[in-house]
Amino acid sequence: MKNYLECWIDVATALFSQALAGEPVLAESLPKPLAAGAFGFAATIAGDEEGRFAVVLDPTVLESPLMGEGVDQKAGWAELLQEVANAATGELLAKTGKKCSVQKFEQIAGESKVSRAFQLKSGEHSWTILVRDEVRVPKPGAAQSPAAAQSAAPSAAAPPQSAPPNWSAGIELLLDVELEAALRFGCKELPLGEILDLGPGDVVQLDRNVADPVDLIVGDKIVARGEVVLVNGNFGLRVTEVASPRKRLESIRCLF
Repeated sequence: MKNYLECWIDVATALFSQALAGEPVLAESLPKPLAAGAFGFAATIAGDEEGRFAVVLDPTVLESPLMGEGVDQKAGWAELLQEVANAATGELLAKTGKKCSVQKFEQIAGESKVSRAFQLKSGEHSWTILVRDEVRVPKPGAAQSPAAAQSAAPSAAAPPQSAPPNWSAGIELLLDVELEAALRFGCKELPLGEILDLGPGDVVQLDRNVADPVDLIVGDKIVARGEVVLVNGNFGLRVTEVASPRKRLESIRCLF
């Protein structure tokens, strides 16, 4: 059964190739010391698995064009790694049924110990990424931390989610806005005449293979992609790809 670290690796491998310029590949490697100026971020996980999860990056990654031109590289990495940390909790729930959440996300300078090491490779360039995993299943009878107890409480009693610190002030006012989400299996352009001629039993072929992921649409924006599953007799979506928080907020903007 997968744990948080394994889910983080799966999500990071997918999101790094999608979100970063050059579609870099994340590959496990032997640990190596990082140069002065290394930076990273730590997430505090609470719930059915809890603990601290830290990611430290090679400082030379800030000199790369991975985040795109004209982008604050460190802020971009903060947003991307926070997105990976949150998506990994969703992957853990989908794969194992364990419910947990990111209670805190903060910048750090480095780590004294390393659990796993990776190379982020793009063409002839590569950058070291070190991970320290302290996320574990709580021992039976162990006292829950306040953060874990809050995560395990029923959602109806939980307070509204707070906005991440790197979002603009006041964005938390939108977090309770209810939006209509829809799954899009594919599309097809048809002449008006063919649409008017449609009748029961006709088949319209879409532009997507049955093995391709489906889109989760809010407004007119794609906010996630995934595979269709059955949940208690209803259709559901197991998310495999997610847009950045900023892109997802654009879907709200188009509704007002």
